[in-house]
Amino acid sequence: MAIKFQYNKTSLTNLGKQLKVRQNALPTLKNKESALRASVQTAKTEAQKLAEELERSLAHYDYLSALWNEFDPGLITITDVDLRMVKVAGVKTPKLDEIHYELRPFNAFVKPAWYADGVAILKELTRLGIESEICEQKRKILEFQRKKTTQKVNLYEKVQIPGYQEAIRKIKRYMEDADNLSMASSKIVKSRHEQEEEEES
Repeated sequence: MAIKFQYNKTSLTNLGKQLKVRQNALPTLKNKESALRASVQTAKTEAQKLAEELERSLAHYDYLSALWNEFDPGLITITDVDLRMVKVAGVKTPKLDEIHYELRPFNAFVKPAWYADGVAILKELTRLGIESEICEQKRKILEFQRKKTTQKVNLYEKVQIPGYQEAIRKIKRYMEDADNLSMASSKIVKSRHEQEEEEES
């Protein structure tokens, strides 16, 4: 990325300000990147743990598989899922608050005795499934933000800061050369004046 500048004091001041902004922001960005990296790992572990827990629960209730044929699938439905936004390393991520179920009334005397347990099992399984999915979404959001932050760190560290430093160096060198040139030309003019004065007298 080529940094546009002019060989004057105004440009030098502006470049100095831009450089300072980036140098001050870099440590904060690096801290954010490492916090996001850790948060991504935590979310990944949490999502895996929930997925494994769901698998274990499904395996645990496998012995009931024959009974599920008797269960009415329309008995319980999810009506709504409440999420709230929680900041993790400065990034808004979803967190499960509550799952709203609608339970159709059933006659406990007519239906099998395990129906109430079946409803509780379904609630537990759906909670694990939904929580696992939300955790995976959280990981994706954090991973996306981490990549963006890493790109910004690299842009500042490897491109912009060295670019501004180089531009400032060029302007300073140019201005020093211009000063030296003007001093040299004024010395030449002065020595000519002195020579002319000597010749006249």
